[in-house]
Amino acid sequence: MFQDYDVIVVGAGHAGCEAAAAAANMGSKVMLVTMNMNTIAQMSCNPAMGGVAKGQIVREIDALGGYSGIISDKSMIQFRMLNQSKGPAMWSPRTQNDRMRFAEEWRLQLEKTPNVDFWQEMVSGLVIKDNRVVGVRTGMGLEINAKSVVLTNGTFLNGLIHIGEKKFGGGRTGEKAATGITEQLVELGFESGRMKTGTPPRVDGRSLNWDIMEEQPGDENPGKFSFTNTKPLTKQTPCHITYTNAQVHDILKTGFEQSPMFTGRIKGLGPRYCPSIEDKINRFAERERHQIFVEPEGWNTVEIYVNGFSTSLPEDVQYKAITKIPGFEKVKMFRPGYAIEYDYFPPTQLKHTLETKLIDNLYFAGQINGTTGYEEAASQGLMAGINAHNKVHNKSPFILGRSEAYIGVLIDDLINKGTNEPYRMFTSRAEFRILLRQDNADIRLTQLGYDLGLASEERLTTVNKKINQTEETIKKLQTIKVKPEEVNAKLEAIQSSKIREKSPMINFLRRPELNIEDVIELSEELKTYTNSISDDVLQQASIQTKYETYIEKEQNLAEQMSNLDNKLIPDGFDYRQISALSAEAKEKLSNIMPTNLGQASRISGVNPADISVLMVYMSR
Repeated sequence: MFQDYDVIVVGAGHAGCEAAAAAANMGSKVMLVTMNMNTIAQMSCNPAMGGVAKGQIVREIDALGGYSGIISDKSMIQFRMLNQSKGPAMWSPRTQNDRMRFAEEWRLQLEKTPNVDFWQEMVSGLVIKDNRVVGVRTGMGLEINAKSVVLTNGTFLNGLIHIGEKKFGGGRTGEKAATGITEQLVELGFESGRMKTGTPPRVDGRSLNWDIMEEQPGDENPGKFSFTNTKPLTKQTPCHITYTNAQVHDILKTGFEQSPMFTGRIKGLGPRYCPSIEDKINRFAERERHQIFVEPEGWNTVEIYVNGFSTSLPEDVQYKAITKIPGFEKVKMFRPGYAIEYDYFPPTQLKHTLETKLIDNLYFAGQINGTTGYEEAASQGLMAGINAHNKVHNKSPFILGRSEAYIGVLIDDLINKGTNEPYRMFTSRAEFRILLRQDNADIRLTQLGYDLGLASEERLTTVNKKINQTEETIKKLQTIKVKPEEVNAKLEAIQSSKIREKSPMINFLRRPELNIEDVIELSEELKTYTNSISDDVLQQASIQTKYETYIEKEQNLAEQMSNLDNKLIPDGFDYRQISALSAEAKEKLSNIMPTNLGQASRISGVNPADISVLMVYMSR
């Protein structure tokens, strides 16, 4: 009934879809097993992609040859570039998406990928031989053979849904939980834990008073995620903003005695940066109101996502409270919010490739590793799919460093530091965020994606053209010069200092008050040249010029870190034999077993003195 597969991917959420697509596009025979073919790539929570640091991840996935950026572009109903008032390291693209079209586009993309097969059923266990995974066992007792397995179970592993005092098994509302895998992995020696996440009620947009809410439109000139030729939006759907108030908070408090969060029925920790509404009014009691983002679920649906009102309170309390939010006075609720608890496996049990240390050829990706968010999951799925393919085809592991990609930061954080609460990516987690901008993800990663066999030759040609034109534009800025009498009047008009001698155009671009458009207006020769140059190239030339000193500084720091990363530690090294190491360092190093000194230096509890001791020992 089944052929033998190179890679089986368990779960068809964001991580599973990217894993299956990557391995298949690289040449592996892939089986994607899901409990429900109709929920492939379901946006289980908010209908949006990207955001702060997350948008950078989506662009990195796209640059490597993954599909999240393309699918987001095809299904977006609004685009915004966040943090434009800050420096370019903070600019973060975000799309509002049509939930149904997003899932449809992902399924269509997978169905036209020749090497992907599908099977609809619950996976109840793994087939293990000689400490190596060789397949999966389904709930009907079928065995499907494979050389590697990628687990992307999301919130389904022993999932438990909470609404007030009610609780019932489920991976999502209306869908059953997955059982058997956790128990088997624990028997094999894995450590597991519980985490919690939540979702808000969905409501009928026809019952809302939009006129009294603040409209939040998309960007005037909407961008997109993918570096390919996906089409930008020509029309957009607005979101809206409203606020809770004291009356809302008082009604919510009446349900606290029935709240599974406050009564102790929920054991798992929830996401710190996306708390439930009851958690917000409890922890931030001094705040009189909290912001609510009213987000449409698509072009042709009246269903609305109430972002900021995630809750597990009883449904009657949810409804009474939400009717006191301005604009929601006559609201009709489609379904209540709920919390969900699920199993995860501390990611310190993984290698940089996302392969488990205990079982060969078994990979974990997504919420099973303790992360939260579609983007974090998708990036892990991509990396797990790549590495599962490489492993079974005897190719080198593919690992991204912290100075190469946010994806590298994410995975390095997970396997070195672990997490006991849902991990979310922020720009502040990256020490090289000036290098890891959203605008240069293609420059950083497309060549790597092409070498893997994921990014097309067309993509590589496009990015090389961008690199060459950027260099040429910077040279033009250096060589084209203007005299004081040619520009001083213009400079004075835009409140910039006049010049006293002939100056190259690049000097004007280095002025913080001038942007590339201002500089182009100062020179007819430059204006003529840039008429044929794309906005992306002009932006790249501007950023590289304005932030040249900071970029060089981070590149030097990255090289220093790379020197440590190149100092390898032998497999199975016994840290307990080195008496000069601190007791905590011995424990942490023995548990994580870093492969190099750079990784060792980033483990929580290992201090610089311990690294110095290791360096001396390794030099012998």
